[in-house]
Amino acid sequence: MQTNKSFADRIDWSLAFILFLFFVVSLIAISSAQTAGQYGTNFVPRQAVFYIVSIGMIGVLMYFDPDQYKKAAYYLYGFGILLLILLMIAPEGQGQIGQPVNGAKAWFHTPVFNLQPAEFMKTFYILALAKMTSRHHEKNPIKTLKTDFLLLGKIGVLLLIPLAFIIQQPDLGTALVFIAITLALIVVSGITWKIILPSFGGVAAIGALLLWMTLNMQEFLTDKLGLQPYAFARIYTWLDPYSYADNEAYNLIAAMNAIGSGEVFGKGYQGRQVYVPENHTDFIFTVISEDFGFVGSSTVIILFFMLIYHLTKITLQLKDPFSTYVCAGIIAMITFHVFQNIGMTIQLLPITGIPLPFISYGGSSLIGNMLALGIVFSMKFHHKDYMFGNHKEGE
Repeated sequence: MQTNKSFADRIDWSLAFILFLFFVVSLIAISSAQTAGQYGTNFVPRQAVFYIVSIGMIGVLMYFDPDQYKKAAYYLYGFGILLLILLMIAPEGQGQIGQPVNGAKAWFHTPVFNLQPAEFMKTFYILALAKMTSRHHEKNPIKTLKTDFLLLGKIGVLLLIPLAFIIQQPDLGTALVFIAITLALIVVSGITWKIILPSFGGVAAIGALLLWMTLNMQEFLTDKLGLQPYAFARIYTWLDPYSYADNEAYNLIAAMNAIGSGEVFGKGYQGRQVYVPENHTDFIFTVISEDFGFVGSSTVIILFFMLIYHLTKITLQLKDPFSTYVCAGIIAMITFHVFQNIGMTIQLLPITGIPLPFISYGGSSLIGNMLALGIVFSMKFHHKDYMFGNHKEGE
């Protein structure tokens, strides 16, 4: 076992450099997004403060080792559920702490900051899911269909609790992130494909059925299942945006026009001409594409590939199952965020309120994602290399 590494050598400087590049891209994109004068606030210094706070948080998180995160996993999961419950019962009136924004009651509003509990619940959920899965395998070293079905049931229960509160807000985009994390953990958890394939096939069939019902049975979905009409509008505008160009599909059409108008090299910094609402948050990718064209947008996508590739390398280096599951969940969370956010701006996917990680403006989103990466920093910092084979957990 190698134990002679210095403090500095144990820090993942490659990951730190990738985050620094995201910091630069974020400030440039947010700065450019404000040139139209549609906002009365300069969001650039605020985003810089969020990054500084996040860096300090990562420094604290690195102090704790994976065993401590494993011990705290269920407590953090419970704390996250408590926040979601408090948000659900918070007063909703104008100026109140639980005031809905764009029809979704997803934030705590205070004079100092706005907090979105679901952004932190994602990481808490990953920790709890990783602990439950690793514990299950410790207690059931011999795998059978029975033990795999038991594990799948445990995962389902752990998912349904936060999912019920998030759908109630309603926040479809965040709900999809939780589902994506769960599917990824199921794949890497060791459950046999004899269960996974039929299960995933069933989920796909249910999704196709809901899509068909959205187009043909709106009354049933509204009256019997309690779905909101706004969800239907997102499907219509995704499939046929130009039929709703003056209302529901305005954002999507504006986003596609902005991205297309950037062509190869873009119009230059602050050279945008297409107005896209919320272009400093959910639609930040349209700013990058219009200002810097195909070259700039491709560079950002490559940067995300670098991040995911580096996180995958770390995951493969880790020895204990808990740490591996945590990193796999974080990779799934970030990957889905990127795929959904960019996909919705080019009509590949329906529009949901999911920001682009590390680039979109937003304290809860940025700090929540940095919380996840802070745990990765910690696992890499406390990781030990063994000269002969793998060690057993706890050794």
